[in-house]
Amino acid sequence: MVPNREPVTGRRVQFMISCLCDAFFDDAARAAMDCLERAGCAVTCPSDQTCCGQPAYTSGDWDAYRQVVRHVAHVFHGDEPIVVASGSCATAMFHEAPIAFEGQADLPEIRRLASRTWELTDFLVNGLGVRAWSGRLPARIAVHDGCHTRGTPTIRAVRALLGGIDGLEVLAFPDQDQCCGFGGVFSISHPHISAAMGRQKVDNVRSVSPDFVVSADLSCLMHQQGIAGRQNREYPVRYVAQVLRDAAGGPA
Repeated sequence: MVPNREPVTGRRVQFMISCLCDAFFDDAARAAMDCLERAGCAVTCPSDQTCCGQPAYTSGDWDAYRQVVRHVAHVFHGDEPIVVASGSCATAMFHEAPIAFEGQADLPEIRRLASRTWELTDFLVNGLGVRAWSGRLPARIAVHDGCHTRGTPTIRAVRALLGGIDGLEVLAFPDQDQCCGFGGVFSISHPHISAAMGRQKVDNVRSVSPDFVVSADLSCLMHQQGIAGRQNREYPVRYVAQVLRDAAGGPA
């Protein structure tokens, strides 16, 4: 699910916040920008950005999805890489957008947009060549891989960066590859199935007693934390960039 990427030749990037950061996890966006700046990037964040359009895509409303993606292409114009604070949103841009635009006159423009789009950790490791992340953070963590990042470089990139942090122990837990049940609009259209899957994921993660749960997908963390909260159970979560920032000593 990885497009033919344009080589990264500079350190100027455009940052897509994602709806979840905008509405619920503002510190995750700040942490992502901090990581980019630590890696030597000059970061711009277009103020008129909105959504990647994924909810419309997964709902089957491709006309609405194409309208949103056209806005994204307009807002994030230029040649700089587009770095996204969400594995799910990044995949919607670089994998799903070209599919939805097949037969459309502006397909070449959308393919160019896709080739410029990166998930954060993928960009750090495979775009900038950051092979390890220096820092220290004594903690035992569980790492959740969102379904949308499967088949992408993100899963390995997350572990490569976390693996360079002194004191950080990544725990194995039962059925690690199992979906947590969020699935975007799936959690709305099939709430009972989604909740059951979420409860099983939370049980599996909590069985190893991590200090917190880490993912490159905030949507999955939000879902799991919500499931645990309704059961009055502790379930601390961290977006991967928050771990990287804190290990490096806090904001740059």
